[in-house]
Amino acid sequence: MRETSNLHVVDAVPLLSPDELKAELPITDAAAESVHNGREQLRAVLRGSDPRVLVIVGPCSIHDPQAALEYGLTPIVCVGERLDEREGNRTEEVLGEQFDGGLAPLAPAQFAKLVIAYEPVWAIGTGKTATPRMAADAHRFIREKVAGKFGDALASAVRILYGGSVKPDNVKNLMAEEEIDGALVGGASLDPKSFAAIVKY
Repeated sequence: MRETSNLHVVDAVPLLSPDELKAELPITDAAAESVHNGREQLRAVLRGSDPRVLVIVGPCSIHDPQAALEYGLTPIVCVGERLDEREGNRTEEVLGEQFDGGLAPLAPAQFAKLVIAYEPVWAIGTGKTATPRMAADAHRFIREKVAGKFGDALASAVRILYGGSVKPDNVKNLMAEEEIDGALVGGASLDPKSFAAIVKY
């Protein structure tokens, strides 16, 4: 695993446009540094309505990574497949479509400022977790897509996190995979003891 800073994101802001968000909640004034883009709960509702898919909206309601960057925030862009897509052996197809539609159009300088999170939809809040091998394979594929579009240097530098029912009892095995740079922790972060155990794995 590459050394990387821990990231903790709490979903707590209603759906707003970037301008409305700034007016309603000056998150940069509140010392926020990151914003979660493309969370699956909203991607699922809007799937098919926009070819960008993964960057339509995030729980902090920034519509795309460019908007987050405009406000000096680090976009955490989520990608991931549904259960039917996993079972249909379409994981790489889906991840490729999400990458091509949402990340490939960015300029290299923009891409260099974001973080990617692989969140298999079927593992979000379900208690199910991708096996370390499944997660590593997805991360490797994403990194290969980055290399093909932006070059080896950015592919090596970009942080790709795993999110999807990360818990104290599975974090060690997940983080043992070289391709996984860190964890995007959801529900387990609401329990201080659980979150501390994850951080200190």
